[in-house]
Formats: sequence, C-alpha cells, structure tokens
Amino acid sequence: MKLEEILKKIRPADRKSMEEARARWRTVGKPLFSLGRLEDAVIRMAGIKGTSSYTLEKKALVILCADNGVVEEGVTQTGQEVTAIVTENFTKKAASVCLMSEVAGVDLFPVDIGVARDVDHVTRPEYKVAYGTKNMAREPAMTREEAERAILTGIRLVQELSEKGYDIIATGEMGIGNTTTSSAVVSVLLGRDPEEVTGRGAGLTTEGLRRKVDAIRRAVRLNAPDPADAVDVLAKVGGLDIAGLAGVFLGGAVCHIPIVIDGFISSAAALCAARIAPDCGDYMMPSHRSNEPAGGMVLEALGLSPFIDCGMSLGEGSGAVAVLPLLEMGLEVYNRMSTFEEIRVEQYEELN
Repeated sequence: MKLEEILKKIRPADRKSMEEARARWRTVGKPLFSLGRLEDAVIRMAGIKGTSSYTLEKKALVILCADNGVVEEGVTQTGQEVTAIVTENFTKKAASVCLMSEVAGVDLFPVDIGVARDVDHVTRPEYKVAYGTKNMAREPAMTREEAERAILTGIRLVQELSEKGYDIIATGEMGIGNTTTSSAVVSVLLGRDPEEVTGRGAGLTTEGLRRKVDAIRRAVRLNAPDPADAVDVLAKVGGLDIAGLAGVFLGGAVCHIPIVIDGFISSAAALCAARIAPDCGDYMMPSHRSNEPAGGMVLEALGLSPFIDCGMSLGEGSGAVAVLPLLEMGLEVYNRMSTFEEIRVEQYEELN
C-alpha cells in the first residue's frame, strides 16, 4: 500500500474515551488531580486506544539503526563502524538500554534499516532500505523513494508489533552522525539557524562542533529542502533511522498504539511525522527532555512536555524506556484504586 493511502486512515484520538477516563479519575478515592500529569497521560492513552479500559502489559522498544554519509565531514567523535558494533550489542544485552529494558520489562527490537554493513542476527532484507545514506553536505542524503520506503518500513514494524499484542511502543535509534542529520531536519522544519539547534552530540570538541554546524549549513544551502514537505526534508538532509522512526509514529496513529518519544533524534522524527499527518501528534507520548540544545524546542513545537528532566543524552531509547514505569504506575492507580463510593467516603468536589 502506498504512503498516501495509509495516511488516509489516520484520525484524531477518540475524545469520548478521553472524557470517560477523565470521569473515572474523578471517582478514584484520592485527592482530585493529585497524580498530576500521570493522570493526563492515562487520559491521553485512552484517546489513543479508543477505550477507557486498557492495560500496558506488553511493552516494546523499537531501535532503528542506520549510518549517515555526513560523517565524512568530521562531525563525529567516533567512526562509522561503531553503528554496526552497537547494533549487534543490542542482541547480546551489551548496551545500556538493554539493562534498563530488563528492569522495565520491555522487549527490544533492533532493526537494521540502513547500517553500512549487514549485522549478524539483526539485518533482514525486508527492513533494510540502503547501506547508509549519502553525504548530505555534497548531495541529497537519499532519494525521495528511499525516504518513503523507510517511512513505510516504520509503519510496517508497528503493524507487526500490534499483531503480536504489544500495548505501547518506545522509540530508539543508533547511528553515528544522527545528531547532525536531526539538527539539519529540525533547523529546516522549525526555521531555526543551525547553530541554535546543534549540540555536541556524543562529545565533540569546540572545533568539531564548528565543523558540524558548517556541514549542516552547506547541506541545507546545497539541497534546499522544502520546509512544507517533511518527506523532502528527510530525503535531502535526514537519515534512514529518522525516516523509519517517523514511520513508527505514523504507524502508531494507524494502529492506535501510543508511541513514546525518546530524545532529540526521536523527537525530530516525531516532528516529521506530525508535519506529514498532523493528527498523528495525538498518538505520541513524551518521555524526557534531551540534553541537546533543541530537545525542548521540538517538544514545544509538538505541544508536549517531558515527564523526566535528568540531563540525559544517551539515545538508544533510554529515556523512552525510563518513563514507561511511571506511565504504568499511573495506570495501576487508575485501574485498581478503590472509588469514593467503594470506601464510603464523600467524593471530593472540584473547587472553582
């Protein structure tokens, strides 16, 4: 099915289910609104799922892995080969997010959508769009067809996880150079100067940061991506991981599954998805505020506020995984707490 046909299936979240969830919270035997934004999260997810009665028993983390040709410009601290190494480590439980996911009860799904070489136990031809992107500072990162294929791959991943009964999906990524591509995408979509939205990534020197900003400026000037066309932006200055994650967010809207934004790279993908299909924004859940300069800017553009602000910048889906226990705690109170009627206490009234 073509992307345009899939996008027609996306509708706003179910307001009736949200109102039902809001009404249920008012009956729970505790001070009104005392769980704050955790109550809002439960209400939001009710709208996503189209029911005020649901669970979050099965949790997945999808990690999109891809290489970026722009590393040729000296914009990273490590070499491109690290992408494949870390991608393989996800299968060996040898990455930080693997350990975090064990604690949170989350199943990992690393996906090779564009690593520069095949990766044992990860690479599957049906998911791999290309062996990395081109150097966007010298030519478009990819063709529009490749960008759309990556988006469709992300949608397909969500459809497959939905069929397996997953209730919520966290987003993660791995790709050396992807803070450069994310900064380029955000710079174009938000109309910001590259210097405003570009950080040190995994630890660049001041000179490295200067090269990174310069590479983004040259890429945007050379390729002239259309800010009104997010797919064009992805194709010209984006990455396969970002495009795939944009598809994951769109897939959540198609399948009525909450998709949790991770950090800056994931939020850049979420912004692309929201520009492609505005109603898709209803199906996104925030997690944390990335330590990257534009982390807060992108969430603000999406109309979302982070639940966690720990100065994290690891990526891999670590922030998205970290917030899942919080969401579950809120939902447990919502589902299992006695009502005022059951404990024979007069219900609290909202004060004007």
